[in-house]
Amino acid sequence: MEYLPLAISVSIPFAGGFLGNLLSAAELKRWYPNLKKPSWTPPNWIFGPAWSALYLSMGVASWLIWKKGGFEKQTVPLLLYGSQLLTNFLWTPLFFGAHKMGLAMLDILLMDLLTAGCIATFYPVDSTAGLLMVPYLCWITFATFLNYKIWCLNPEKRKKNL
Repeated sequence: MEYLPLAISVSIPFAGGFLGNLLSAAELKRWYPNLKKPSWTPPNWIFGPAWSALYLSMGVASWLIWKKGGFEKQTVPLLLYGSQLLTNFLWTPLFFGAHKMGLAMLDILLMDLLTAGCIATFYPVDSTAGLLMVPYLCWITFATFLNYKIWCLNPEKRKKNL
C-alpha cells in the first residue's frame, strides 16, 4: 500500500495527457501537418517519449510533496501543481482540437507561470521534487515559443475569438 500514492500520482498526468490526445488525435493528423511551422519544430516522433518522461517526473515530484503531509500541510504547492496540470490538460484540446491557437497561447503562458510557482513552492519542501519539475518547465517554455510562432505563421488558420 505504501506505493499506491506513487502509482496514483504518476497515473494522473498520464491519464490527462492520454485523454487530451484521444480527444485531439484526428486533428493532429489532419490539421497540424498543414500548418506552417518554424524550422526548429521538433519531429513528431519526439513528443511521445518526451511527454512520457515529463509526466513520470511530474508524478514523482507531486508524490514527494504529498509524502510531506498531503493537502493538509502542502496545500499551496499541491494546488499550484493541480492548477498547472489542469492548464496542461486543456492545452492539447484547445490547440489541436479546437484550433484556438491564441487561446492555447494564453493557456500555455498561464501554465508557464503556474509551473514556475510550483517549482518555487516544491523546492523548499523537497529539493528533488522541485528539480524534477525543471525539465518540464524548460519543455513548456519551448512549447510556448513554438505555439506563438505557429500562431504568427498561420493567420489564415486561426479560429475566430482567438
